[in-house]
Amino acid sequence: MEEQNQQKNIENNQNQTVSDFKVRQEKEAEVCPYCQSKKFIKRGTRKNVNETVQLYECKNSDCGRTFTVQGIRGKHFPLEVIAEGLTFYNLGLTLEQTCELLNKKYGIGPEPSGLYKWVNEYSDLCRFSRLRPYAIKMFSPKDIIEVVTLAHQQLYRFRYHRAKMALSLQEFKNRNFKPLKDFLDSVSSETPHQYFQQGERMSEVKSKFDKAEMIVKGKSNYANRLAKFILPSVQDNVQRHEKLQRFMIANDSVTVATEVPVYIRREDIEHMENKLGFKITDNSKILVKGKKRSQAMPKMLTGHIDMIQVRNGQIHLLDYKSNAAKEKPIEQLTWYALAMSRLTGLKIYEFKCAWFDEKDYFEFYPLHVVKKLKRTRNKNIRFKDGSVVQIPKENILKMVKV
Repeated sequence: MEEQNQQKNIENNQNQTVSDFKVRQEKEAEVCPYCQSKKFIKRGTRKNVNETVQLYECKNSDCGRTFTVQGIRGKHFPLEVIAEGLTFYNLGLTLEQTCELLNKKYGIGPEPSGLYKWVNEYSDLCRFSRLRPYAIKMFSPKDIIEVVTLAHQQLYRFRYHRAKMALSLQEFKNRNFKPLKDFLDSVSSETPHQYFQQGERMSEVKSKFDKAEMIVKGKSNYANRLAKFILPSVQDNVQRHEKLQRFMIANDSVTVATEVPVYIRREDIEHMENKLGFKITDNSKILVKGKKRSQAMPKMLTGHIDMIQVRNGQIHLLDYKSNAAKEKPIEQLTWYALAMSRLTGLKIYEFKCAWFDEKDYFEFYPLHVVKKLKRTRNKNIRFKDGSVVQIPKENILKMVKV
């Protein structure tokens, strides 16, 4: 009876008919995966055991290959089923329970031996597999991830991986992050929801921070691989954030929370400026989206952080952007870091901010955005690949790809 109740909780009203699933329309192709050409045409369909997929033919004369959007060869099950199988298993269900749940949700599913092969095949991608034996001893499948829907002008799905947070604190580098755990433990019960009904949103603040003495580093990151794997299964672009967050928190080894509600008050900003010497507002004024002129700092700024990760002795605040190379959400992420610093009591140098998509990952230190040292001499920074970059003294955005 207890196992049945656990499965019902995990299903979470995710019903879908078999017929709808088998004839579902995949996300439209954007480029040829072999040559990146945008010149291609539809070329019929291919019927697999459990689905019908759209075929495309590249019209680039140097390529001419046939391809599908999904991009997973040799699989008899759709990507969505594979991803859900990995997710259910990493929540702590057995192989048999996971297969039963997949059949109930989709009307199709592998045998336990087939699921076991998926788990092994994608173990490098789903790195939570090395933590799973310890996590399932700490929490049951229905309790390992706390899920709360927050009605903050719109609906947000807060998720908190209790086991990952607890296990991360056992690593020496992360030993000082118990205040983060205390904060995440309290979100569901102590969040002042009225703040999110009246405060201005951090994402709508248009005031720019001084970009002197900071560098944005572009790199390849594990988050890119996860996004590239799961997003082709998303048919509705509105669901991209939700699907990616749900997959990452269940299957990677470092994402501890998603859609985390944060806020910062006017007096918090005043403290940071007057006591810590941070450069945040323009004489206690900011420019907000929709306004032509700067206005006095509002009583409250609120926001929701896409993902929080704990790795390598730092807390990483991540924001998924569908076209990361063209986005520069430095202000939004810096406000998130300021808010997290005040809510947890952790120093802002403990935080690192980043935004990403399937191809690109950009990161920076929020401390360098708000704390200016006014150096008289030039200073260079050396990266692991051996490249050396001079830290800018002027208010210009310096982006470096390593």
